[in-house]
Amino acid sequence: MPRTWSGNSGWALTYARDRLTLAVDGAVEELVGADAARLRVARRWKGTCLVLEPADDAPRRRLTGVDPRDAREIRAAVTRIVTRGKLRDALALAAHREQVFHRLLATRVRKQRWIAHDDAATILAGLPRHADLLALLSPAERADLPRHLSADEQRALAFLAQDHLARVGAANDEILRRELIAGREFFARVERSPLTAEQARAVVSYDNRVRVIAAAGSGKTSVMVARAAYALRRGLTSPDRILMLAFNADAARELQERVDARLDALGLPHDGLRAATFHSFGLSLIAEATGRRPAIAPWVESGTDVEKVQEIVDRLRDSDLGFRFRWDLFRLLYGKVSGAPDGGDHDSYDPATGVSGFATYRGETVRSEGERLVADWLFLNGVDYRYEHPYPHNVADRAHGRYVADFYYPDADVWHEHWALRADGTAPFRGYAEAMAWKRRVHATHGTALIETEWHAILDHTGFEALARDLESHGLTLDWNPDRPIPGAEPLEHERLARLVRTFMTHVRSGALTRSALEERLASTPALDTPRTRLFLELYWRIHERWQEELAAIDAVDFDDMLRRAAELVERDPGLARWDLVMVDEFQDTSRARARLTRALLRGRGTHLLAVGDDWQAVNRFAGADLSVMTGFSAFFGPALTRRLQTTFRTSQTVADVSSRFVSRNPAQITKTVRAARGPGGAPVAVVRVERHDALAGAVEAHLRRLARESRGTVDVLGRYGFDRKLVPTVQLPGLDVRFRTVHRSKGLEADHVIMPNVTTGRYGFPSSIVDDPVLTLAMSADDGHRHSEERRLFYVALTRARQTVTVFTVAGRESPFVLELLEDPDVEVRGTSGEAEEVRVCAGCGEGTLVRRSGRHGDFYGCSTFPRCRETARVQPAGGTSR
Repeated sequence: MPRTWSGNSGWALTYARDRLTLAVDGAVEELVGADAARLRVARRWKGTCLVLEPADDAPRRRLTGVDPRDAREIRAAVTRIVTRGKLRDALALAAHREQVFHRLLATRVRKQRWIAHDDAATILAGLPRHADLLALLSPAERADLPRHLSADEQRALAFLAQDHLARVGAANDEILRRELIAGREFFARVERSPLTAEQARAVVSYDNRVRVIAAAGSGKTSVMVARAAYALRRGLTSPDRILMLAFNADAARELQERVDARLDALGLPHDGLRAATFHSFGLSLIAEATGRRPAIAPWVESGTDVEKVQEIVDRLRDSDLGFRFRWDLFRLLYGKVSGAPDGGDHDSYDPATGVSGFATYRGETVRSEGERLVADWLFLNGVDYRYEHPYPHNVADRAHGRYVADFYYPDADVWHEHWALRADGTAPFRGYAEAMAWKRRVHATHGTALIETEWHAILDHTGFEALARDLESHGLTLDWNPDRPIPGAEPLEHERLARLVRTFMTHVRSGALTRSALEERLASTPALDTPRTRLFLELYWRIHERWQEELAAIDAVDFDDMLRRAAELVERDPGLARWDLVMVDEFQDTSRARARLTRALLRGRGTHLLAVGDDWQAVNRFAGADLSVMTGFSAFFGPALTRRLQTTFRTSQTVADVSSRFVSRNPAQITKTVRAARGPGGAPVAVVRVERHDALAGAVEAHLRRLARESRGTVDVLGRYGFDRKLVPTVQLPGLDVRFRTVHRSKGLEADHVIMPNVTTGRYGFPSSIVDDPVLTLAMSADDGHRHSEERRLFYVALTRARQTVTVFTVAGRESPFVLELLEDPDVEVRGTSGEAEEVRVCAGCGEGTLVRRSGRHGDFYGCSTFPRCRETARVQPAGGTSR
């Protein structure tokens, strides 16, 4: 209600409609909103007065004669006006948005139409946070807030305090409940088998970005087909505005045939609905935007891209002696080096000397990677040397034993010590510097010639230049010959190095990485910034440039170029993205280039992405896949809804449990609880051990013959490598359809019985001990840091192809680490070749091997299968038991 106060000095103050009007000496001033804070009531020795702070440079004014009874009312009026002034606009906006928000929820629930995140977010955009509004107020203003705000304003403020997305979620839950009831017949007919409740929930959840985490055999394709049918049935879009993207031509063709057939069966239109590979879609998109369909380079389309890299390398080696030398230098010397001063993993053992270390080209075992580099360089230069040759003088004393030098050159009577020193001069362990000083004194005392090298200098090749000068100064001739026949350790082959370059190129091009981007990555990871990495990058960019020149010469692109160009076109012209519903299969294998194109297709709030995949089956990192696109889905695409398909129609519950426990040892995997649709039970996973590797084929055949006697059906023999095919018998067995596949090629397929014929340890074991070259980490997506994480997922893929049984074959004493893990699982049985149960003891020392019986100087004993890495032993007991 309006209110006026006056003073005996001739002023009048009127309060009405959130403003104060002050009249004094014929002048009138209005104080509106927060500006009212310029007026305050003050108490002076002469009485109570009003103080008006100036709005400009004018002097402050004091108005005397305030009735003390009016002072409290004036203060309250000022506080109310200021408080409401601070909040008025925000609360007016909130009041309006509350009505729109409530109308959205009520209308969508009534019509049973999913409330997409972006629809709600558009309404909520620009609203202040409740806490931020309260922070504008003083403690006194907050305390009296209910007295200062109208009922509508209090309701608007309360609206700002609500969890709006939770209200959207609750409304969508109600929509989902109603849709599942109303569409019961549709969900029962849309696919050949009725959809499960979790499949139907994923279909109805028609949000802007939905990530579906699908267990193996859980019917993810059914969800994609049903989502298309649901969108058409509910009138959410038209067929020509639905796009389904797959990762290979077979999958795209199957998806197209399946969705067409099901829509036909339901009487729904499907003209214009497209299922395509990313590559074919990208090509057509470029053709539409530019009027010209780009040509894919023939060596890329035919899969001979590694051979193309080799061809480029051969031409560069022929035309550029500098490139030739650096290529051979990397391939022959640095190709297998870890770069750590204290050395990488040992790869050789010499039983004659008991030395565990590194195999050289000449065939001996040396103790460190630095010594291997030196030995191999000497061999390639044709220099005769003796490794750890005894010094001719007796220099042993109380502190030192017999002295052997690292290298001795008999043709020049020169000794050579290789020091394991880092670039800062530090040694790998205590007492090393003292040992260096003693050896130098020995040579000085006896007048013998000593050459010295240091690990850090050998690693960046400057040490080899100095070594060459030293050797030549002592009369030795160096004859560098990279084609010299090598009797010992295998070098990095040209083809393997070319494959490394091509893999690196795939990740560079998929991620659109430039030289400067790689330099930034090097700067942020000092451990990678080594001379070896620099040498590789120098070689790589020469090959990269020639690759680009070859593409330009025939006016062609590679797949990574094409995907990048397609994404750029859509980013520049969003009108090219005319699809309302985009669905992507096998999303765990998405590369950055594919993800960028997918994101470009999401032009705004009217588009909907359904991404279906299983992070447990992500096995294509080497080919450019970036699992973080799926695991970090919201960070890449925006706020998203996650649905899970955890019911498998393929495996037994036993296989589901064993495989889930196995893959979940990697804590970075997304958690799932997989249930078998057929219920509990199932045959245990069997591990069959044979005594020798050459007995694997016979054991596999014997197992197949037993299967043929007991059951009928399909058998997939899944090898880690293509050469495991030789373990599959050629005999035809009645009732069994036996096929060989590599595990990578088995993805998406299934069989009644699965056999893994060669799950052993070693370079070509499962997991393979062939580690990714560290230079790849510069260009590849980051892994999850768990050892063998990709190989673990690949093994999971193999396990989950089976409808009935899984049988894993291994060799006693050479069991894969994965087999050792399976042995701990209660649903895994160990059998001999005749099917009888066996007991296996895992090494208590390392936990990475099994105890195998061996013979020694003192009789039989049990030793760890990983010897010499682990030297754990146990005695053989008369009854056949073991003891520590």
